[in-house]
Amino acid sequence: MMAGLRERKKEQTRRRISEVAMRLFDARGYEAVTVNEIAEAAGVAKVTLFNYFPTKESLALDGVMDDTAAVVAGRGEGRTPLAALREHYRAMGARGVGDLDVEAMLTKVRVIAASPALVAGVQRTHAGQRAALAAELEDVHPGLTGRLMAAQITAAVTTLQEAFFQRLATGVPLEEAGQCLVEEVELAFDLLEHGFSSIKGEKS
Repeated sequence: MMAGLRERKKEQTRRRISEVAMRLFDARGYEAVTVNEIAEAAGVAKVTLFNYFPTKESLALDGVMDDTAAVVAGRGEGRTPLAALREHYRAMGARGVGDLDVEAMLTKVRVIAASPALVAGVQRTHAGQRAALAAELEDVHPGLTGRLMAAQITAAVTTLQEAFFQRLATGVPLEEAGQCLVEEVELAFDLLEHGFSSIKGEKS
């Protein structure tokens, strides 16, 4: 029971630090805000902040990484990597929008887009994600095939996320944006699995 209480308190502290940081970044710009200011505003010591977030960049990019390699590694016996990833993103689209804090998510997108350093950080994160996925896929699809698959999967997932964020930013209701996401996950993975020839009316 005590262990559970400690974990809840840790999560509350982590969330408070993250929320304070994003509010400051949004108001003044990522580069203008110091770690000391974040710690003071969140009511924690600097060393405590670093226990949760090792760098200022990790604060701003928290939650950006989606571990696709782990999804492939943990797939059930007999399931293909694409089937496991399709199910992962299908489930995420179906359940994830219900408790999404839209304003917090849009704030993060705004903060990242306004900072060249953070945009570069996102690109590094995606590159690392793609490399990890390629390494996992090479067990099934060795050599260049695995790397090409990882590149296409990562690009498709990024495009799905961008379309979802853009809808929310233009005022589309969360429920509607979530339904579109679920449908587009199916489209994206149909294309990944079957190629452009699967599109109705596509001719060679």
